[in-house]
Amino acid sequence: MQLSDPELIQLIQRHDGDAFAHFFARHQPALQRHLEQMVRDAVIAEDLVQEVFLRVWMRAEQWDGRGQVKAWLYRIATNLALNHLRGVRRRPQQPLEAPSRSVQKDDWPSDDEGFAPAWMIDAAALEPPTRLEASEQRHLMQRLVAELPGDKQEVFRLVYEGEMDLRSVAEQLSIPAGTVKSRLHYSKKQLARRWKELEE
Repeated sequence: MQLSDPELIQLIQRHDGDAFAHFFARHQPALQRHLEQMVRDAVIAEDLVQEVFLRVWMRAEQWDGRGQVKAWLYRIATNLALNHLRGVRRRPQQPLEAPSRSVQKDDWPSDDEGFAPAWMIDAAALEPPTRLEASEQRHLMQRLVAELPGDKQEVFRLVYEGEMDLRSVAEQLSIPAGTVKSRLHYSKKQLARRWKELEE
């Protein structure tokens, strides 16, 4: 008997490799087509498909049994594709010189943008000392996120690591969208304040 998507996800949550292989085989072809239609590039779509399934393997517990597994899977894929397309519009070419400044207040996103301060962008293209600095800043930011209260941290991670939109986060956590926005605002304000304290 063939297992349903929810049954496969429950097994994947326990890191069952066979269940993951079945899930991948079931959804990969359609997901590849979906992403190709969005990004208009088969190679990039293939990379995004790998990223989608990596997230399924690493974060399968984010699906909590509400809604369809397929809708959750396609939301991940669509968010990744949109982030890629936004990145292409913002950075059509790799920078020739590394940025010399550290993160500034203006680098912080608005509520509907992805969390990508300037120092997190194109790290692979930076000169070695700058790349090291960017890596240290990323680790520091991860530490500051870990200091957030549990409910705020959960929303922050779903939005900026899980790349979910505010409405999806609200559905996932069964809370009003306004509460999600409020928690996200608090988180960014707290992170900006702590960052400034450490820089000073």
